[in-house]
Amino acid sequence: MGNTVVRDDFEWVYTEQPHCSRRKQILAKYPEIKSLMGPDPQLKWVVTAMVLTQVLCCFLVRALSWKWLLFWAYMFGGCINHSLTLAIHDISHNVAFGNRSATLNRLFGIFANLPVGVPYSVSFKKYHVDHHRYLGGDGLDVDIPTRLEARLFGSPARKVLWLFLQPLFYALRPLVVNPKPVSRLELLNVLVQLAFDVLLVWLWGPKPLVYLVAGSVLCMGLHPVSGHFIAEHYMYLTGIETYSYYGPLNYITFNVGYHMEHHDFPSIPGSRLPQVKKMAPEFYDNLPQHDSWTRVLWDFVFCDSLGPYSRIKRHIQLKKKQ
Repeated sequence: MGNTVVRDDFEWVYTEQPHCSRRKQILAKYPEIKSLMGPDPQLKWVVTAMVLTQVLCCFLVRALSWKWLLFWAYMFGGCINHSLTLAIHDISHNVAFGNRSATLNRLFGIFANLPVGVPYSVSFKKYHVDHHRYLGGDGLDVDIPTRLEARLFGSPARKVLWLFLQPLFYALRPLVVNPKPVSRLELLNVLVQLAFDVLLVWLWGPKPLVYLVAGSVLCMGLHPVSGHFIAEHYMYLTGIETYSYYGPLNYITFNVGYHMEHHDFPSIPGSRLPQVKKMAPEFYDNLPQHDSWTRVLWDFVFCDSLGPYSRIKRHIQLKKKQ
């Protein structure tokens, strides 16, 4: 089934993440980029339409055979759910209602979470802050696989399995790497999600819930759209830890492919990230980039130099609170 990856450790660096210094350089030359920051007034309406579409689909699939239910979960419903997770990513940066309405953003994230089937929106926000602040930070950035994952999933066949199980690892990894206390908003997220799931089953039986959860799991695992999980930060070139993708799948993923731009300016909504690249082209045009998320997945599986160890890590000393 192929050779095992040749790496036996992460790529350890002793420099700060590049995005803070890049942000200063870009704003010094193009201060008008600040005008792109702030809430996206269209986001709440787009997300609401997607949630209502999935509710309608739940009604429509209630009488489907299991075979066709899983087919549509993978081909259609899962794509919407994956897109909703990326809307939740945008919402976690408070771009739905602005930084002054942080609680409203969290509540709207809980609403956007409903079709995903499992509660995670509030917890995602809690850990995603660390991903930006401490990119590659050992024990802080839970986007990076654990050593156990890297050791177990080194051959092509095992890398395929690891990709298929990505939703499971993303859910469990924070509890192992950087556990944090559960907040009241997280409990609310759980209660609202459970109430929604129970209501679906009560109204239309178990098939709508299976449609939602199966779509989420399948399309966040081995699916072309899920290529962004690997494309964003896995080290395809030595020393490069963030990559952008400018292809058509950005239209259904809230421009998450503009990932270099996003880490440079996390407070800019995904809908405006293409404008960042247009305003400051010399900071982006010549950077390494991916042109296909499907190709990203193919290379990740079959290239001996790529695997879960292909991430840049750094030791970050946190300042102790006085």
